[in-house]
Amino acid sequence: MLTSTAPQEDESLAGYVRRIRQQLSMSQKALATKAGIHLHSLGKIEREQTTRLNQKTLRGLAYALEVPAEYLEAVTKGIPVSVTACVKFCPICWTPGTVADLMWADGRAKFCFACGTALRHRCPSCEQPVVSLKFRFCPYCGTSYKMMSST
Repeated sequence: MLTSTAPQEDESLAGYVRRIRQQLSMSQKALATKAGIHLHSLGKIEREQTTRLNQKTLRGLAYALEVPAEYLEAVTKGIPVSVTACVKFCPICWTPGTVADLMWADGRAKFCFACGTALRHRCPSCEQPVVSLKFRFCPYCGTSYKMMSST
């Protein structure tokens, strides 16, 4: 299912949100309600009057459209997304249920800019690639992505 929900090349935020909403057979009102945003805000997004999303809107739309938040970030920035691409995150600084910090997405980033911990892009237990941080546990083995502090 990820391939059909992945952004298409050169697809705008408006086009992407509209296409996925229609695939889910949702009205604008139903999507706005499920995403926890105003109907007027969704209308502005779909009419291309809004091209950037704040974190609350990004998370809400990702949840309501049933897509990884990384897909919405990619169309917002106009960059391609690969279905096999992994998500890098700091196992100490990352807050479960939120999107990864944009600094971690930089291709050159190997360590967290805040604490210096090596960034993770695979499950520490089964080594499967992390493709979304929508959930806090690995879908393959159930291991938590968040490293617990030992203090």
